[in-house]
Amino acid sequence: MNYLRIFLLMLLFVWALSSCKEKNATAANQTSIQNKTWWKEAVIYQIYPRSFKDSDGDGIGDIKGIISKLDYIQSLGIDAVWLNPIYESPNKDNGYDISDYRNVSKQFGSMNDFDTLLAGFHNRGIKVFMDLVVNHCSNEHPWFKEASKSRNSPYYNYFHWWPAEKGEPPYRFSIFDEKGYGWEFNKATNSYYLHYFGDFQPDLNWENPKLRQEVYDIMKFWSKKGIDGFRMDALAFISKDTTWPGLPAEYNGNWPLYYASGPHLHDYIQEMNKEVLTPYKLATVAEAMGDVPRVKKFVDEDRNELNMAYNFEAIDFGYLPNEYKMPDPKGWDLVKWKQIYKRWDSAFSEKGWGTVYLANHDQPRMVTRWGNDAPEFRELSSKMLNTFILTMRGTAFTYYGDEIGMNNIKFDKVEDYNDVELLTNYAQVKAKGGDLKRFLEGMKISSRDNGRTPMQWDSTAGAGFTLATPWLKINPNYTTVNVAAAEANNNSALHYFRKLTKLRKANEALQYGTFTLVDADNPDVFAYTRTLNNKIFLILLNFKNKTATVKTGLDLSKGKTVLNNYGSANVSETLQPYEASVIEL
Repeated sequence: MNYLRIFLLMLLFVWALSSCKEKNATAANQTSIQNKTWWKEAVIYQIYPRSFKDSDGDGIGDIKGIISKLDYIQSLGIDAVWLNPIYESPNKDNGYDISDYRNVSKQFGSMNDFDTLLAGFHNRGIKVFMDLVVNHCSNEHPWFKEASKSRNSPYYNYFHWWPAEKGEPPYRFSIFDEKGYGWEFNKATNSYYLHYFGDFQPDLNWENPKLRQEVYDIMKFWSKKGIDGFRMDALAFISKDTTWPGLPAEYNGNWPLYYASGPHLHDYIQEMNKEVLTPYKLATVAEAMGDVPRVKKFVDEDRNELNMAYNFEAIDFGYLPNEYKMPDPKGWDLVKWKQIYKRWDSAFSEKGWGTVYLANHDQPRMVTRWGNDAPEFRELSSKMLNTFILTMRGTAFTYYGDEIGMNNIKFDKVEDYNDVELLTNYAQVKAKGGDLKRFLEGMKISSRDNGRTPMQWDSTAGAGFTLATPWLKINPNYTTVNVAAAEANNNSALHYFRKLTKLRKANEALQYGTFTLVDADNPDVFAYTRTLNNKIFLILLNFKNKTATVKTGLDLSKGKTVLNNYGSANVSETLQPYEASVIEL
């Protein structure tokens, strides 16, 4: 009897222990979504205004053009939009050279147009991010116009200057300068001003408290209008090494890392958070340069800085070292690329939050860069890549036109390009006697202008974007690759994209679930699981134009395919070229 009693007590103990473990496991999973918030769950659609829709026949997209497409944008199932700069600007860098932070560029419309647009988005349940460009402004901004007249100007200290009587300034690199020189001489003040970008983009002096307050007041102006967040351009560069030492040995040409390491960078961002971000409940995404430890500082909740940060390591992968965006002719290594995503996901597993994106205004079209834009594979690889973006952990950013599989235009002549960055680098290669033909061939894959061509709405002249000559040439394949054609085809990339956003919204596991890499050494397939509260999704993505097999090590016998870009319901470890399969286990 005693033995039976002991046996029963042991069974009871084992049951209690098992039950406790299950409760703890559930609690652990639940803990991962305690800090639920809209921007973590959001699918954010980026609009490049000058390329989206022209309403007034000048060949440039505008705000009324966006307004005319509000219902289409809503139909995508997105939660927010990010608008590239619409402020008053000379447009030497397409709006990233701002001459008036409180006014809308006349090219795009009026402030009344913006108010109508903002209300239109909000009425459809769509939030709005503005682009905040405050590392620099335009040399046509009133601050700089006054500052450049005299050292006694109250605006002189809104910028960084080096007095000519001290001799040549210490070397600083400029991204958009043909000679790569970051100082420009100003005769009236007999001094040089600093510009990390173009000489038409003088850097603002964040070390001056008055300048910081000006920036916060600008942010408050737009916040009071009702915007929901800011995408912060080049924010990592705002703090400068104002002792102006010689560049350290570890600089070695790595300007992003050096420029992103100013001594007061995080002090300024924490001040910004206290002054504006927290009081106005704004969401933020930072263009934060650096490795994992550096970027984590921007988004660690305990530091009271920003919400989300980009991963530049993955998007810049596959280029030759020490050359401007020159694709490696041997291609890029999927196994190494997967490890980058694994590392960054792990970094944000407990603190902070990341983003997932494959294209934007600073990148080429994702289908050409990461997929295959050959006619037989363009839509398949487009669907596959969108599956990746919308099933990974992190806020999903998608770029206008990627929902229909737009691809690179691949200009043959330098005269076809508009981008100041490309033109600067072309001039640098030319000055050094470099191979210009090789350079232009590389740019067919990597140039930013590939991602800025006008939206392809239909097959009519001007692609339904404009009735005039467009500011940038339209991809000739607009006659077949366009929204109207995609709407009429139930198997199109567009309809598949809508299914993806619906699937993501319906499953918290795809928003907050843990990410686990599967078959990490597979050179052809990117496979992973997303797990939350005993719900498991297995995502299989074939990145190659051949049949591939993945070894998941999982029991797929009871798995169910919930989405597949071939329309297949089969649950299989063998994938067709560019096949994407989302399987619920």
